[in-house]
Amino acid sequence: MSYVFPKKAGVSLKQVKTVLVTFCPFEFNVQSTRNFLQCLFEKKAYKSNLSCNVKTEVKHDGSEPVIDITFADGERLIMKGASLTTKEMLDAFNSRCQKKESALAE
Repeated sequence: MSYVFPKKAGVSLKQVKTVLVTFCPFEFNVQSTRNFLQCLFEKKAYKSNLSCNVKTEVKHDGSEPVIDITFADGERLIMKGASLTTKEMLDAFNSRCQKKESALAE
């Protein structure tokens, strides 16, 4: 199954402190997690917060792919990539980021 990225995924890391993406590349259920990781390194997303620490931990133990996001306010979002599509992960992430940005604007 192939995922076609929208021209602009709209990912913004402004409210994000760290992202840890952990996966075993030899498992069949890692594609959506890898696609999400790729979206974080799109030029526009990357430049939205140069101090955001994005780490990738590649394991060879058959573990489930996990994305652990820590926001600037300390809140965490943990997504288990084995059961989510890339779109579902992007929607959850963007929704949380938009809520945080709108709360700051008030």
